[in-house]
Amino acid sequence: MPHTDIRPGLIGRLPPGLQPFALLARWDRPIGTWLLLLPGWWALCLAPGLPPVGLMVWFGLGAIAMRGAGCTVNDILDRDLDAQVERTRGRPLPSGAVTLRQALLWLTLQTAVGALVLFQLSPLAIGLGICSLLLIGSYPLMKRITWWPQLMLGLTFNWGIPLGYAAATGRLTWPVLWLYGAGIAWTLVYDTIYAHQDKQDDALIGVKSTARLFGAQSRPVLAGFAVLMLALLLAAGVSAGLGWGYYGGLIAVAAHLIWQLTSWQPDDPADCLSKFRSNRDCGLLVLLAILLGKLT
Repeated sequence: MPHTDIRPGLIGRLPPGLQPFALLARWDRPIGTWLLLLPGWWALCLAPGLPPVGLMVWFGLGAIAMRGAGCTVNDILDRDLDAQVERTRGRPLPSGAVTLRQALLWLTLQTAVGALVLFQLSPLAIGLGICSLLLIGSYPLMKRITWWPQLMLGLTFNWGIPLGYAAATGRLTWPVLWLYGAGIAWTLVYDTIYAHQDKQDDALIGVKSTARLFGAQSRPVLAGFAVLMLALLLAAGVSAGLGWGYYGGLIAVAAHLIWQLTSWQPDDPADCLSKFRSNRDCGLLVLLAILLGKLT
């Protein structure tokens, strides 16, 4: 069997006609939903007062819908490129399991669910959510025109930070801006690791990435972004007035990042994928640190 990023799992229990659409939305790989959702939860928990559980549930539904919509847009735009990459040629569009018209209808449905979630939020959050459509629509094109598509992904995947804080408070403040910067630096770490899986195929078909840009220097460069992430998380905690528990939690985040980067094997696709997936735990550690900071 060729190397592929499809992991059917529980999706295999769905009716056969629904399985390609679940794969198009990446329901077989929930790590992407976690990486989209967790920054929004960071911001919701950073906001003054108790964690807004109701908003956290809405953000969970929104993350599933909008991550799926983003993946669908990506696959629509990249269907010809995906057919040339071993890891992606089995996806629903290049394999022919889903037609372009069906993919567009599926995109519309997922976007409608995202809109339903968005319109439960504050006016400022609704405005920010509408602005995010520009990021979602343009990100898949970045790999064709810049060596920094991972930076655009960071801007996009962490948009839940200002959105979440605005939903909880109706305003934006310095702590959330520091947190947004930390999320972008984090994305540059994990998505460059992810992009190392495809660097050979990407070079053949002319797709750009920070993995190709940094090359053999990826580990020290990503260590720099990890330090930047921690510095910005520190700034967010200080400006938000979080207690000592937050800073203890950041030690655990730092330890995870050190483990991740020192044990990473850039030329081993399986290890790249494993390290990429480990960032769910990194994001959960940041969330735990924020909650501890609110309690101490």
